[in-house]
Amino acid sequence: MSRLDDERIIGLRVWHLQLPVISARDHGIGRVDHTIDIGVLECQTTGGINGYGEASPWAVFTGSVEASLAALTRYMPPHILGRRLSERQSICRDASQAVAHCTEAKAALETALLDATGKALGVSVAELLGGAVRTHIALSCSLANPDFDADLELVKRLQDDQVNMVKLKTGFADHQFDIMRLETLRKHFPDLAIRVDYNQGLSPYGAEAKVLDVASFAPDFIEQPVASRHVDVMRRLRTLMPVPLLADETVFSLADMHRAAAEDICDGVSIKIMKSGGLSQAQQIAALAEATGMAAYGGDMFEAGIAHLAGTHMIAATPNITLGCEFYQAKYYLKEDILTSPFPIENGNVILPQGDGLGIDPDLDKVKHYAVQSWHMEHQS
Repeated sequence: MSRLDDERIIGLRVWHLQLPVISARDHGIGRVDHTIDIGVLECQTTGGINGYGEASPWAVFTGSVEASLAALTRYMPPHILGRRLSERQSICRDASQAVAHCTEAKAALETALLDATGKALGVSVAELLGGAVRTHIALSCSLANPDFDADLELVKRLQDDQVNMVKLKTGFADHQFDIMRLETLRKHFPDLAIRVDYNQGLSPYGAEAKVLDVASFAPDFIEQPVASRHVDVMRRLRTLMPVPLLADETVFSLADMHRAAAEDICDGVSIKIMKSGGLSQAQQIAALAEATGMAAYGGDMFEAGIAHLAGTHMIAATPNITLGCEFYQAKYYLKEDILTSPFPIENGNVILPQGDGLGIDPDLDKVKHYAVQSWHMEHQS
């Protein structure tokens, strides 16, 4: 019998946090301002191990925080409490089948179970996922402030920190605003690597001309110009564009990835544990992308440090995610993160933490400070 068989899950705690942010952000399909809403999950075991996970939804993208919290506090606990850590995959399967959608809650659960398992065995989450193929992941920071002057100040700060890659969020204002920002960035920051993300912000009518205008600035790629349902438009844009076209909202699941490959709608994919429903599912999507010759990078939602850590371990152990990551929010967007030590970014790279499990725990004092609601559930033996 392994150590994992000795560790049963005897308690769950869930917190709903509202974390202040430094500015407004506009995306093609929505706006974020003042605060972000996340859920934090703690799994408690018989041996005193606590594993942590984060559910980071965005209502216009994956769903609401209320749905994630209901999944974590009502629908999933009967399939978690009382079970052994050695049953991790079975627990995740059963909990996933207990409630439709709620991919963020499912990601939080798998993260917490992996964190606890790593702590029990004395290994990292990356080791549990197959072992790290990289320890440094190039960081990209998104520019989405409607006040572009503020974004320019952010770019200066990023370059001081040796972060030399940004993703410009487009499609939330008029086309000329997007072109002006690209012209300014190319003129004043000629060495800056630029990606472009529409977040489904374009109407199919007229999308071709706008995308080709943007492509003339030679971004690394252009991401999800139109709504996910417009598969035919994505395919047509891909054939016209001189730069790679990436899919994001079009690909949530392994089945979505298969369809995207079969229908030739993109050259690569944004992989996010919050939309795929966990780290293992994200790895499977990346493997299928690799098998079809597509590139991948590590996207994020509106996340705090726990979710960033989970994504870092996943990318570290996933060979095909070669285009870097977007785990910037803990340092560059939140007024305060919730980890006990800063999320590790050095010289323009996210660094894989050393240590067991995720490598860094949340600061529970900060968690409780920002919590607007909490739940505690125990196994009744």
